Amino acid sequence: MEENYKISETEDKLFPPKITLNSRGKLLLLEEPWVMGIINITPDSFYPKSRIPKDKNEILKKAEEMVLAGAKILDIGGYSSRPGADVISVEEELIRVVPVIDIIKKEFPEVLLSIDSFRSKVAKEAVENGTDIVNDISGGELDLEMIPIVGQLNVPYICMHMRGNPDNMGSLTKYDDLEKEILNYFNSKIMKCKKFGIKDVIIDPGLGFAKTLVQNYRILKNISYFQSINTPILVGLSRKSMIYKLLGTSQEEALNGTTALNMVALMNGANILRVHDVKEAVETVKLFKQINA
Repeated sequence: MEENYKISETEDKLFPPKITLNSRGKLLLLEEPWVMGIINITPDSFYPKSRIPKDKNEILKKAEEMVLAGAKILDIGGYSSRPGADVISVEEELIRVVPVIDIIKKEFPEVLLSIDSFRSKVAKEAVENGTDIVNDISGGELDLEMIPIVGQLNVPYICMHMRGNPDNMGSLTKYDDLEKEILNYFNSKIMKCKKFGIKDVIIDPGLGFAKTLVQNYRILKNISYFQSINTPILVGLSRKSMIYKLLGTSQEEALNGTTALNMVALMNGANILRVHDVKEAVETVKLFKQINA
């Protein structure tokens, strides 16, 4: 940060300074937006080019690319959350992710790792093998042991809003008051997290999960509404259908739209961007910071 950099009233409102997270006694200072890079150890993730084969060299190449581009977190997932994805066992998920965590942590010990899983056993073993954060798309709904287990692990918990599961969420998009219902969901989840000892919760409004295209854009426009919870906000819209379906293109052609909407997310209060393309997201953050300098 430059010596003459001052936080303006606008930036203070958009991005409150000195947000801290505690991961197993390690204090993390979130004083500017972070970029989280997606590491998919799956054969069926929705964006084909994000799928990384279980080859050590390919994994390290992808991780190095993201770290050098400026990723603060690498999000490792072994179970695709797209509708219609193959169901795999807990054992298979662990076989996919644990060796990858070990490989990346040894090569890049300073980078933060998150485990993208809704299964408590996977979360527990991932943290025990070096992961710093648990990222749960279900907010503990698909595994009732998740929140109690994370409370024992002493790491931050990313709680996403979703209804149902990836296969039926598309039919669960009726809301009487979209923002209020999501806010109530998070308030309830945070109370439960605190009850079980989770000190730091990061919320994710779950764009694309049990929301229509119109609802996704409404949430994106109103991200600042969720700042009343006083917890970091993660936004994950990278190459999603809310972009390419609106533009009539494809995942492969959705980078420009992703970049545009990531800037909107930052302007509206997002603290963490979860992306496939780290370099472009880091550049977006840099431009955002300059706008508010």
